[in-house]
Amino acid sequence: MTTRTCLIVVLAAGEGTRMRNSRPKVLHAIGGRSLIAHVLTVAGTIGARAAVVVGPGQETVVEAAKVVMPEAEFYLQHERRGTAHAVLTAKAALAQGADDIVVVFADTPLITPQTIVRLRGALAAGAGIAVLGFRPADPTGYGRLITDAGGRLLAIREEKDASPVERAIGLCNAGLMALAGDVALAILQQIRADNAKHEFYLTDAIAVAHVMGIEMMALETEEDEVRGVNTQGQLAEADAVLQRRLRAAAHEAGVTMVAPDTVYLCADTKLGRDVIIEPYVVFGPGVTVEDGALIRSFSHLEGAHVGRGARVGPFARLRPG
Repeated sequence: MTTRTCLIVVLAAGEGTRMRNSRPKVLHAIGGRSLIAHVLTVAGTIGARAAVVVGPGQETVVEAAKVVMPEAEFYLQHERRGTAHAVLTAKAALAQGADDIVVVFADTPLITPQTIVRLRGALAAGAGIAVLGFRPADPTGYGRLITDAGGRLLAIREEKDASPVERAIGLCNAGLMALAGDVALAILQQIRADNAKHEFYLTDAIAVAHVMGIEMMALETEEDEVRGVNTQGQLAEADAVLQRRLRAAAHEAGVTMVAPDTVYLCADTKLGRDVIIEPYVVFGPGVTVEDGALIRSFSHLEGAHVGRGARVGPFARLRPG
């Protein structure tokens, strides 16, 4: 994979009206890091270029994204005319060339580098398109991935168009798609807006590729990894998933948490070995705790460096001056 180049197209132009506040949706945070920052961090982890598609009036999104990835390219989608239209807004970035084009959503912050690598692996193995699927507890409303026994993708069928047999399929479209760089533009430019909303849908790439005789694959991941955030409730659910991940990683690294469900971690929290954390501790952004330190109950740390073997709290407040 190290010899293959990758462009990640991050779709961030959504208005986020269901969040019911004035902050752009992708700037809401889980684990002390904005949704778009989580996605761009993944892009950086795998060494990919990033093209970020934003909507009108989203200057704050651009500024926040540049902090995470200064070299990212930004493209303005003047009219919101569907997901394929959004990807083609970054046509100049696609035309620069890359072996792998991966389309992700800025409001899907829990995607992992490992899953992006798996999608790219399908392209490296000869597929022209790889689509990510998942099996929700309730598939109502999701498009179904129609595959053969070997995992080859035959179609994406929206629920309203699906037969009863197809609706019984549990594998649903997660939205993320990888396209081989040498066919991506040819596929995307053939997508038409001949639907009720007159929009250009990325899922229609499957039908185009099928006509072109391009091989397509479906890969599967856990539902938690592809949780989209559209409401405050979904933001809280995504944060809860991230906290479980961060606590599990801390346990694996040798950290003792007396009551882990009461400890809040940030995505950038650094904890050494033999650290002990008592109940009801909050770690804000920018905290490092060295080996053997004890953080006692009801402490709140932000932008702090706790030395080896130190004792903090209880009821301590550590933050920059």
